[in-house]
Amino acid sequence: MPLVKTKPATYAEIEALPPNVVGEILYGTLVTHPRPARRHAVAAQNLGASLTTPFGFGQGGPGGWVFATEPELHLGPHVVVPDIAGWRRERFTETEEGPWFEVVPDWICEIQSPSTRASDLGPKRRIYAAWEVEFLWYVDPAPRSLEVFQRQGESWLLTHTFLNQEAVSAPPFDAISFSLGQLWPFDPTPADDSN
Repeated sequence: MPLVKTKPATYAEIEALPPNVVGEILYGTLVTHPRPARRHAVAAQNLGASLTTPFGFGQGGPGGWVFATEPELHLGPHVVVPDIAGWRRERFTETEEGPWFEVVPDWICEIQSPSTRASDLGPKRRIYAAWEVEFLWYVDPAPRSLEVFQRQGESWLLTHTFLNQEAVSAPPFDAISFSLGQLWPFDPTPADDSN
């Protein structure tokens, strides 16, 4: 049976999606998922706030960064929408107003959910490495974890793992420390299992 070549997805397909659906083009395929659920959205907002004050505004930290929540990134043929992205200010050269960014971020954070996990850990991770994003963080509200990766060529090296309420100090934001527990305000503190 002959192979049937399908046309790559187009940006018009993303524009035609309903407003409650996020669309991405990964290796020519349109990938969609619903807007984030509450835990996901709160974790993203709280992480963004924890980093923006010291790194975006320079209050209690070194400053020098620009952050965006759910930015649409155009990386060559790929359209990706990470949960949070950050650029070192000297590299952030976006001067035009528009609906997307073309400068590759220095740091990306993906908040894990059942609807996004496969694309976050698969094609999006490969795209971020190929486009030379330096740092990639994965926050997962279900086990209350943060994994920190640094790019090594076209692959990723896991450098840190944090759980529950642990103090987070990890690159590229290791100039400060914050409690991972800030990301889960609705969850009770886990029982002490050390006995």
